[in-house]
Amino acid sequence: MCPIGPKNCSRSPAPRTPPNVNISTRKISDIKLNSEYLRVDTNVSSLMKSLDSVGLIHPVTINAEDELLAGARRFQAAKGLGWEEITVHIVDHDALVQELISIDENLVRSPLGPLELEKYLNRGREIYESLHPRANKVDLSSEDLSSEQKAEQKVKEEADEDSFAAVTAEKTGLSKSVIKGAIKRDALASDAVKKARGLGELNATKTNEIIKLQKESQEEVLPLIANCNAKDTRRIVAAARTGGLPAAIEESEKVVPLPREYSQMMSPIRRVNKSIDRILVEELRYDGPEQRKINNDLMRLKNNLERYFEMVGVEQVGG
Repeated sequence: MCPIGPKNCSRSPAPRTPPNVNISTRKISDIKLNSEYLRVDTNVSSLMKSLDSVGLIHPVTINAEDELLAGARRFQAAKGLGWEEITVHIVDHDALVQELISIDENLVRSPLGPLELEKYLNRGREIYESLHPRANKVDLSSEDLSSEQKAEQKVKEEADEDSFAAVTAEKTGLSKSVIKGAIKRDALASDAVKKARGLGELNATKTNEIIKLQKESQEEVLPLIANCNAKDTRRIVAAARTGGLPAAIEESEKVVPLPREYSQMMSPIRRVNKSIDRILVEELRYDGPEQRKINNDLMRLKNNLERYFEMVGVEQVGG
């Protein structure tokens, strides 16, 4: 990631060169917080203790106009301690490189929400591929791949060392496939889909399905998958891809929506049954201080299950 370029510099249009960096100090009051990627509203209490104890080990990064590019949490902690000055790296790069420095800082150091991560990764990809046009490009196609194509893609991915996904994977610890998936969700999703993601109405799995459609079609199909699980979403999207909106509507009418309460119950039920099976098989007994609470909770579960089976009808239980 900039100023770091692809590993194999012979494949890049320009060899990697050491960044033009100067170390100096600046008054904290003179530093400008203009970058949209800065995060100055996080809890830095532990960092303040560290700075107060050992000082600033890694200077913050600014440009020639005293705009902060990286080190927002360190800046925030120093300001909170009442420091008047702070040590800075002054970089002399063009605007795209400066933006990529800020993105890099967030990807490497700051925990990000799903939408922020996807946005930063995709914007970082755009800048990186602009700066390194000969580097491997991140594939933004949304087509379903055959088993043979998936195998070929895996081989290429393992050999890839200079794409944005490869460079970022090495820096962040995220896998190339996770990075590519996040980039695709930001690059291919319509505004309406992103809004639904932000509201918690779409998870990554359902988003991966709906972005297989053109953005205009995504907005038409989005209401149809609102209450669907991933399997039903896949069916509706597949219908839309072959037969358009009418086919998607027809397919959605076949779906019997699973209430959220049932969906939330399925995974815990499997875990509880698995634990109880093991306890019974191993005749595992517990006589510790939590025994009474466990027994009470299990008895409540037993009573609720009896009421549930009565509600749905015993004859439906094995259906």
